[in-house]
Amino acid sequence: MNAIKKFPYTDILGWSVSRYDKFTNCKRQYFYDYYAKYDKEIPFEKIQFLKFLTSKALEAGNITHDIIRDMLERFKKSSKPINKDKFFKYAFDMTQKYCSSKVFFESYYGNEIISPSEIYAKIKIMLENFIESERFKWIEKYAVAQSAFWIIEPEGFGETRINAYKAFCKVDFLFPVDDKIYILDWKTGKPDETKHNKQLTGYSLWANYHFEKPASDISPAIVYLFPDYSEKRVQIDAKKISDFALNVENETKEMYSYLTDINKNVPKDKKEFPFAERSFFCKYCSYKEICAGR
Repeated sequence: MNAIKKFPYTDILGWSVSRYDKFTNCKRQYFYDYYAKYDKEIPFEKIQFLKFLTSKALEAGNITHDIIRDMLERFKKSSKPINKDKFFKYAFDMTQKYCSSKVFFESYYGNEIISPSEIYAKIKIMLENFIESERFKWIEKYAVAQSAFWIIEPEGFGETRINAYKAFCKVDFLFPVDDKIYILDWKTGKPDETKHNKQLTGYSLWANYHFEKPASDISPAIVYLFPDYSEKRVQIDAKKISDFALNVENETKEMYSYLTDINKNVPKDKKEFPFAERSFFCKYCSYKEICAGR
């Protein structure tokens, strides 16, 4: 496979599924996430502290992603079967380590005492679901032989170009088998068909751009790890790619409309970024402490 293309740094914003989701969910949350340094009222350090609050569900997902990443990296060094006792001890130790270094939303806003063992119980189920799946056995049988070409959470943010617009589509795991490229993206929460279809299409365009593979040779899948193992696939064709690229262009221009300088990615004043109208959304927002009057 070709090497991943590199891009010179620019200030201009880059589209991603998660960025546009935040933009549509709540413009004020979007401002705090991406433009905190431009806030004239709230100290930057305070906004950053709230931005990096985690939650039990989010942290379970983060830890699971990192454990699977480390396991796949180990396969690149050795094709020996996993020692499950050592594997799950490693998972438990990592859970303890991560939980001890994070501030949880439930603790900060609700004074809840966080139990790493409770979080690990869910993580263990998700890891068991994966290593007992037919997909994992298939990877061991057919993909490990080409592990030198595996791409596991590549450095950076998965930068690419879609219709000449900067975009980010970072894959969890990309690997070749025969003449095809397979992409797997781990999910530990509930299915979201619209969002996840967009992500899979984005991953396909990322692989198409960097490795110059036709869409027919790229097979992306969302892997749901909880409560059971399942996969979601989309069929990628020329029309879907064309429609997706146009959608990225339109969504990027929407985000551009909230800037005073597109090339330098300078936002309009905070007051131009309104609050969400949905009270349930605010209830679980890390920034609710600084959203006075909500």
